Amino acid sequence: MTFEEGLRVKLAGDTRLTDSMEVSGLVVGFLSLAADTEGTVERVVEHREESEGVREYERLKSLLDSFGGQMPAESRKQLEEKVGSLEPEWVAFQERGPRVTVRVRFDNGFILDEADAAVFTPV
Repeated sequence: MTFEEGLRVKLAGDTRLTDSMEVSGLVVGFLSLAADTEGTVERVVEHREESEGVREYERLKSLLDSFGGQMPAESRKQLEEKVGSLEPEWVAFQERGPRVTVRVRFDNGFILDEADAAVFTPV
């Protein structure tokens, strides 16, 4: 699902917001938001977390595409092998897609910021 500002959403499950709270050494509970609590998306952020291998694949692939035809055969072969060895990491990165976080203002006044979008469903 694509998230955008203004989208109405609800929590897919109970969401614990704090660790146990203590008063005078006694545990009095913790704070949670209940499943189906509704709110409005205020901000959407896509995080493209690239590993060193992904960045190296992009760099080497660009080099190969741009200058591979002009390279000596042995150099091109070594570069193709290196690109091939990094390709599984690149494919996994592409399949995973960006991690999306959202800021949601709930109808009860709570704000949940930098929450993984996967914990919300559209209303």
